Amino acid sequence: MLLVKEDNKAESIADQAESRLNHIAIIMDGNGRWAKSRRLPKFAGHKKGADAVRNIVETCADLEIGYLTLYAFSSENWNRPIEEVNDLMGLLKLYLTKEIEELHRKNVRINFIGSRERLSENIINLIEEAEEKTRDNDKLCLTLALNYGGQEEIVNATKRLAQKVKDGSLDIDNIDEKSFSENLYTRSMPEPDLIIRTSGEQRLSNFMLWQAAYAEFVFLDVLWPDFTKESLLNAIDEYYKRDRRYGARP
Repeated sequence: MLLVKEDNKAESIADQAESRLNHIAIIMDGNGRWAKSRRLPKFAGHKKGADAVRNIVETCADLEIGYLTLYAFSSENWNRPIEEVNDLMGLLKLYLTKEIEELHRKNVRINFIGSRERLSENIINLIEEAEEKTRDNDKLCLTLALNYGGQEEIVNATKRLAQKVKDGSLDIDNIDEKSFSENLYTRSMPEPDLIIRTSGEQRLSNFMLWQAAYAEFVFLDVLWPDFTKESLLNAIDEYYKRDRRYGARP
């Protein structure tokens, strides 16, 4: 546990002369376990987790982090009990309805990545309205990974490139890391510098598999609803202790 006081830590991070930390991605895990430990329904954990989202978005905006990506709903989450899926979708609709005006007021741009298949029409409409309303904001880009799967994203990018080769608009010899990245859901944002996972689990769970090639990982033994500003600052503090060499010698 880092013992640096929260206020001092925030100041030291904000004062980085040449901040390398531009994109934080978070695998929000532990809502169900948080609720179970308190003998509450899972929905209570998801609702408390939404409160944590609000707090972390505000903190990232205050720290002038350019991009924050949150793993909100994976393509595998459809396998959960239908009641829980319905609760999650209902909570998403509530978030998109109630929070957008406040995020817009704070100059936050909303972005979504993932497949929109299987999403209800009213959720798709809310997504499109949020993206359109906030598209010119530039304080923080908040991306929600919704119905997202990293393997599916890579397969879809491969199909798009294959179709371009088939159409004759792309020479196969011109396919490289850059052209591949330009066909991913995340083509409009930089790759994550820091990936955080809560709840003590230490795996990516099909999240940003391509983009995570040189990200720094911080795994925290804290359930997402208990994730606070101090938790985030601890993770960022750990990030700045790392030496990112991208395969080169120091």
